Amino acid sequence: MADYTSIEREGAFDFMAEYPGFGEMRSYTEALGTEQMAFTWRQMPAGTGGRGSYGHKHKTQEEVYFIVSGTVTFKIGDDVFEAGPQTAVRVAPGEVRSVHNDTEVEVELVICSPRVDDVRAEAVMEEGFWPE
Repeated sequence: MADYTSIEREGAFDFMAEYPGFGEMRSYTEALGTEQMAFTWRQMPAGTGGRGSYGHKHKTQEEVYFIVSGTVTFKIGDDVFEAGPQTAVRVAPGEVRSVHNDTEVEVELVICSPRVDDVRAEAVMEEGFWPE
């Protein structure tokens, strides 16, 4: 018998469920039972994201953001830039980052990183990282 797991969107945990109007950020990692990688899908309505609030960094994880549709603005350290569809952005561990949808259309991202046992302990928040 083949060894695989399949999960639909509703079966993935939504980190943004407690923030109505800010889209979805669904972690497929636990639901799939992945052993080596973390896989997250994020949908960002127009005007949502980290601008005007916090950023975060990871102690040991590098992340790859893949923009599926739309254009997203990144702030990584002091650098601010836009990335459009089919662009991949790698962020090293220890780099403070945030993303924001400055456009009038929805953005879809896929975020991949090495799996860790406690993602909340791995992430370090930085309040006031990206002022308006």
